[in-house]
Amino acid sequence: MTSLRVPIYSVGILWMVHLFTILSGMRLSMYGVYPRSFSGLKGIFLSPFIHGSIHHLFSNSIPLFVMLFMILFFYKRVAFSSIMLIYLLTGIGVWAFARTHVYHIGASGVVYGLVSFVFWTGIFRRNLKSVVLALIVTTLYSGYFLGVLPNQPGISWESHLIGGLVGILVAFLFKNSIEIDEKKKDPWASEGPPEYFLPRDAFEKTREQRRREQLDI
Repeated sequence: MTSLRVPIYSVGILWMVHLFTILSGMRLSMYGVYPRSFSGLKGIFLSPFIHGSIHHLFSNSIPLFVMLFMILFFYKRVAFSSIMLIYLLTGIGVWAFARTHVYHIGASGVVYGLVSFVFWTGIFRRNLKSVVLALIVTTLYSGYFLGVLPNQPGISWESHLIGGLVGILVAFLFKNSIEIDEKKKDPWASEGPPEYFLPRDAFEKTREQRRREQLDI
């Protein structure tokens, strides 16, 4: 089941990378996003896999798993496209606009993007499923809104803010990519071709044609 395998593998990779840093004693922070630096471009792709501590990793693992599963299960048509856009655009945004003289690491920017995507998809589509999912996300992660406030020591609030804005953009781009189960159905519509009491051409035939058909019988 893709909607379960992808979150498991993704979170598993994060933990394997962090386990490697513990066992090897290496610091991988230099592979994070270093804004507006050519060498910092690699962080666009690598920074979400690097975490500074177990607490940092654990705080991102559960919401990352939940949000990936939710999007892959409920928004199959746009799941991979939306996840990849959030992943790349968040990294690019951090590289372009975040404060310098510091490496930005961790998956929290992507998590904020995924949370924002599900919430704003409910706002844009306004069908029952998307609204319910938006309410669930709001209930689970309402505290995340505080993470976009500036000047928080030890936190890349820029990643959070940019991830949230990217989530809004991606939700808007895919707002018309409606899933099959989101399409409105006519409760009075019958399955299969419609049935008619009289042949459809009954009133199109001339009197002479009907007389000939009766003679043929």
